[in-house]
Amino acid sequence: MKWQNMAIACALLLMIVVVASGCGAQPASNPLHGGRLEPPKAASDFTLTDHNGNPFTFSSTKGKVVMLYFGYTSCPDVCPLTLADMANARTDLGDKAQDVQIVFVTVDPERDSQAKLKNYVPAFDPSIIGLHGTPEEIKAVADAYGVKYKQTPLKDSALGYAVDHSAFIYVVDRSGQLRELLPFGTQRQDIASDLKILVNEGPSS
Repeated sequence: MKWQNMAIACALLLMIVVVASGCGAQPASNPLHGGRLEPPKAASDFTLTDHNGNPFTFSSTKGKVVMLYFGYTSCPDVCPLTLADMANARTDLGDKAQDVQIVFVTVDPERDSQAKLKNYVPAFDPSIIGLHGTPEEIKAVADAYGVKYKQTPLKDSALGYAVDHSAFIYVVDRSGQLRELLPFGTQRQDIASDLKILVNEGPSS
């Protein structure tokens, strides 16, 4: 499938970037499972509209560990599977779950209205924040995180088109630093393990 090819290409690009930036062997005491950013980068700030119709600024999540994901509500498999894994991994943290925030940004702003997102994201976890905006606003945010997406026509389908998109989970620590990218297919227990490490680190001064 096209999204798989795109994900593979992005994963290869990510590996090059991480190696070029000086990524060394993973310390045994900090075994994150994704592609680490070394050194970490400040997560790009942005403002979009949440699924309740309120302005949402990403920097307002500072103090929590954030899983940022770009997808769309009509996605047949990758997005719902990833959202379910993120929600379940968050639940696995028990009392620490309150220190983790999931943010879902649509890459299908033409179809993913506030009402549609409001019906969609709470089905996975009531705490998830679903975000939408104009096509221009979405593109600006996607570009800031290196997210690639495009519409692909679907013949003989009521949907009209699918959206091929890169499928990483962007993991941001409590201090607002982008720490790692988790590729599609990362196991729930590995996501939970990484969240636990970052939650326990606490925010840096």
